[in-house]
Amino acid sequence: MLILFYLVLTITFIIFATAKYKIHPFLTLIVASLAMGLASGLETSAILKTLSEGFGNTLKSIGIVIACGSIIGTFLEKTGAAKSIADSLLKATGNERSPLAMNLTGFIVSIPVFCDSGYVILSTLNNAINKKTGISLAVIGTSLAAGLYATHVFVPPTPGPLAAASIIGADVGLVLVFGFIVAIPVSLVGWFWATYYCSRFTINPQTYEEEVYINDEQSPNILMALLPIIIPIVLITLKSIIDHPSVDLENVFFERFISFFGHPVVAILSGIFIAAISAKNYSLEQQFNWTSSGLRAAGTIILITGAGGAFGNILRATSLSESISHELIGYEIGILLPFIIAAFLKTAQGSSTVSIITTAAMIAPLLEALGLSGEMGKVLAVLSIGAGAMTVSHLNDSYFWVVSQFSNMDTNTALRCHTVTTLLQGISGVILIQFISFLLL
Repeated sequence: MLILFYLVLTITFIIFATAKYKIHPFLTLIVASLAMGLASGLETSAILKTLSEGFGNTLKSIGIVIACGSIIGTFLEKTGAAKSIADSLLKATGNERSPLAMNLTGFIVSIPVFCDSGYVILSTLNNAINKKTGISLAVIGTSLAAGLYATHVFVPPTPGPLAAASIIGADVGLVLVFGFIVAIPVSLVGWFWATYYCSRFTINPQTYEEEVYINDEQSPNILMALLPIIIPIVLITLKSIIDHPSVDLENVFFERFISFFGHPVVAILSGIFIAAISAKNYSLEQQFNWTSSGLRAAGTIILITGAGGAFGNILRATSLSESISHELIGYEIGILLPFIIAAFLKTAQGSSTVSIITTAAMIAPLLEALGLSGEMGKVLAVLSIGAGAMTVSHLNDSYFWVVSQFSNMDTNTALRCHTVTTLLQGISGVILIQFISFLLL
């Protein structure tokens, strides 16, 4: 298991370089990726190709989404829309419960929307609530991330659990129902840790020298303030519904319309246009400056996210996953085995979706030996894989960098808040799944 030793050294280097010596995460991740590739014995040409592919494939799926989401966030901030939403949210929940409100909001949003895209869309509300209440972004951001993450790994139609159900042969409807049963307390565990522990970190949004154009008379009403967020989410949700194999639309035009406008890139672009309509009382020059400001803020986040994807791709190209799987596959420990394999794969290579799909393919032939070949056994196997696939989100996960950068957390703080949260969520999830298995298997 020499490859595991190299991984530990690489992660230690990343932590010290970013937290202690303040080297930029983008440079640190690129250097760590190259070093890990060389140490694991990959060909130099393969290292460079894998690095580039990991960087490009990550940004292919989320780069434009981050840029557009950042623009929407800037418009919501400058026009006062974010303030309007925060005011309404706080009236409904109260200042003290605003982290819980964001946790539940993330829980709902992430059912149709990837957790990283959802975080980008909702992060502006974090900033607005922080300014309104003084609650640290470490608390609000971690709570939101936990809510998004819970449904991301447990509840179809998110691609990971949907694919796992298909590979294992589990009933998607049962996975959906029991996924909700598990995801709700797992989400609340994240909220509890954020409130209990992360409040010790005082983190506020970055301030910019340029003027913030907020005029209460010009601020959009709550409906117009919410539309740039709601419309993309609704469009993406509709696309997830019509993409499901059980849905067969007779109206071809409507299907094509939703397939196009429900793609995350197009959906979030529509949010920009709606935000621009809400800003009709402001000059085109101001709107141009806001767009530029949003893109500047997104640039660093995009590069760091891409570098995290490159690091994860290098790890996937090594023998790390195979070594871990080979060592664990001989231990027949029922519902815990899918969790353990998925957790090792997630921690090693970063992607929850890859971890879910890979583990499902490995576990499917072993279901009978594990005592999980029945209908409920298959459902619980899918959920156990989901719990493992959130254990843990750290430096090689693009979601880690989205959460840390949009919450203005440095690497060390993000590890102590977000990463520990995902550990607690995963462990609590598998404990709950084990309890359900005692009752139903």
